[in-house]
Formats: sequence, C-alpha cells, structure tokens
Amino acid sequence: MNFVNRPNDSIQLDRVVFLGRTLSEYVKFFDLDLSQWQKAKILDCPAGAAAVVAELHQMGIDAVAGDLLFNLDEPTLRAKGQADLAHVIERLADVTHNYNWDFYQNIAKLTEFRQTALEKFLADYPNGRTAGRYIQTVLPKLPFSDRSFDLVLSAHFLFLYSDCFDYAFHWQTILELYRVCSQEVRIYPLQGKDVQTYPFLNNLINDLNQAEISAEIVNVPWEFIQGSNQMLRLWR
Repeated sequence: MNFVNRPNDSIQLDRVVFLGRTLSEYVKFFDLDLSQWQKAKILDCPAGAAAVVAELHQMGIDAVAGDLLFNLDEPTLRAKGQADLAHVIERLADVTHNYNWDFYQNIAKLTEFRQTALEKFLADYPNGRTAGRYIQTVLPKLPFSDRSFDLVLSAHFLFLYSDCFDYAFHWQTILELYRVCSQEVRIYPLQGKDVQTYPFLNNLINDLNQAEISAEIVNVPWEFIQGSNQMLRLWR
C-alpha cells in the first residue's frame, strides 16, 4: 500500500500508526453520555492502542475492541505502539499550527495522554484478548453478526487516512459498521491528515440516504485537529 499525502503541510506519516486515546478523550469527541450506555454492548473499531475498552470494562460496561493487529502479542504491540508514538510526535513538531492546543497545551502533555492510553491498553490486552475483548478485524469486513452491538465507535482512522483508502473502502467499511450496530454508529474525525474535511463527505451522506440509512453531521465539544468539532452519526 502506498502512503502519499496531499501536497500541503499536513503531518507526514509513512504508515497507519498504532496509537490510542483514553476514555476521557472519547467522551469528548464522541459527545458520549456514558450514563445512557451502562447496559449497552459497545464496539470500538479500529481501536488501535486505545484504553477505551479497558476503562469501560473496569466500569462494568460490556465492550469489545477490534483491530487488524490484535492477532499479535503484547510485547510486539508494545514495541509498535512506542515506535509509532515516537514517529507521530517527531512529525507533529513540524505542523503544530494545524492543531488546537487548548486541551493538551503542548506536545509533552499530548505525549503523556498517548502514553497513558497505550499503558492502560497493554495492561488489559493479554487477559482481555483471552476473554474476547480484543478481536482481530480486517476491514472492510467484521467477524460479528448483524446488530451485535448497541453502539459502534470508530475513531481516527477512516477519514483521517482518506489519502490511503479509496471511497469504496470507506463506503464498505461504514456499511459494515452499521450492519453490526443495533442503535448508533459514531465516526470521528471528519478531517484527513491535511486538516481538510473528507472531500467525498456529501457523496457519502447522499449514498447513505439512498440506502435508507439515517445519517447526520453532529457538533461535538472537542477540537484538536483544526476544525474537527464534528462527527458523523448513523442510527437505526
């Protein structure tokens, strides 16, 4: 797969990185009221090194994480997570103007959040993988039956890497995320690494409408990538 960014000052990454966020970050950029989902089953996909399933499990909420790399063991994922975090932080230093630093304040504190997420994920991964909380998923297909999850969350992959995957991949993946949900799918952010909104977003909304899938763009109380204060919400 070739990774070629659009010709601008976007962050220059040479691969899809294995990073994660904490539950507190998910609550903000997905505008989640966890009190509404206490008895729900939640899917985070692709999860990367997110601590979300580990933290939800501690709260007694049934949650599953899916990712391409969840066939690997903990030491291998630790090494990749650390290498990818270093890669992102190095490249981020060149484009700090593309980001809103109100929450993280600086690169050092951002790094702390990413490291915290990685450590919480890794602490849960070995036992969680045995228990079925971490399942390898190879998008655009998912190894789950229809409407297996009440809420499906998909963060920092689909539109963020829109320079790496074509419209057909996005469409098929979103249909699959919708297939396995019984209530809602939430996708964030709507921007690519070039800080531009996904160029085929209107086409996507039109195609969802044609497929009789309810979809809307929703404001969220969060913005790190400049302009990234919206998510895509699908519902039944």
